[in-house]
Amino acid sequence: MRKPTAHRPATILLTALAPVSWGTTYAVTTEFLPPDRPLFTGMMRALPAGLVLLALARVLPRGLWWGKAAVLGALNIGAFFPLLFLSAYRLPGGMAAVVGSVGPLIVVGLSAGLLGQRPTARSVLTGVVAASGVSLVVLKAAGALDPVGVLAALAATGSMSLGTVLTKRWGRPEGVGPLALTAWQLTAGGLLIAPVALLVEGAPPALDGSAVGGYLYLALANTAVAYWLWFRGIGRLTATQVTFLGPLSPLTAAVVGWAALGQALTPPQLAGMALAFGATTAGQLGVRPTSGRSFGVTESTRREDAPALPHAALRR
Repeated sequence: MRKPTAHRPATILLTALAPVSWGTTYAVTTEFLPPDRPLFTGMMRALPAGLVLLALARVLPRGLWWGKAAVLGALNIGAFFPLLFLSAYRLPGGMAAVVGSVGPLIVVGLSAGLLGQRPTARSVLTGVVAASGVSLVVLKAAGALDPVGVLAALAATGSMSLGTVLTKRWGRPEGVGPLALTAWQLTAGGLLIAPVALLVEGAPPALDGSAVGGYLYLALANTAVAYWLWFRGIGRLTATQVTFLGPLSPLTAAVVGWAALGQALTPPQLAGMALAFGATTAGQLGVRPTSGRSFGVTESTRREDAPALPHAALRR
């Protein structure tokens, strides 16, 4: 019998690569991509990546999974990308990331209702510490907050949190791996964004070499590979463990800003990074492995997947 995967360091480390990759999105967006095109950028991240993975997986949904894939694609990609871009454009500094850092607390609450996992004082406290640490890292003094931006950030966080929990609850169809599940969601999300981007932003902008390179990075490494690792991790870890890796995204953004963009890190920011990283680590400990038969997770979720292959919003 295979040992439970919930505490495998390799699984946690590979899943953590997803939010680490998402933390580079802000720098790529601001330095290489055309400005003020959040919907087009969201579409360019999701749809090409989804089509590439779909061609590799060569598996289409069947039966009820057409609807489930559409719902998960809308929550995790189609709604999440534009909402988070909108919040990042309308909120000052890192406020969008601060709002997003409450995701672990939302997942704890949703897991109680949808997965039957009772929240513990430890998980709630760890979530509060993680949000506090992220706040110290990215929050800057600013004027009055834009209510539309705050609502968009909350909606984006809620959408991704619900998508994470439903992905855990529904699992995958028998014989379908995380590569196909990722392809379905990215394709569905990209197709949802595409007509909205055309109606709201008009024709695609002219792209220079830097923009093309930026979009290739976002579509392949930042989305196709990162989301595949993310959904693979959801199948092997608890929903709470996965979402507690989320604070690594704004932490990575802060480090990239310091190392590549010359942005200084103050002592409070360093303290916040230590708090958030400590909470992220604590979120991986003391969690009992979940049963593969629970909440619709099939045997294909528990087995080893096929060999690994050689994702936005501004903050993820």
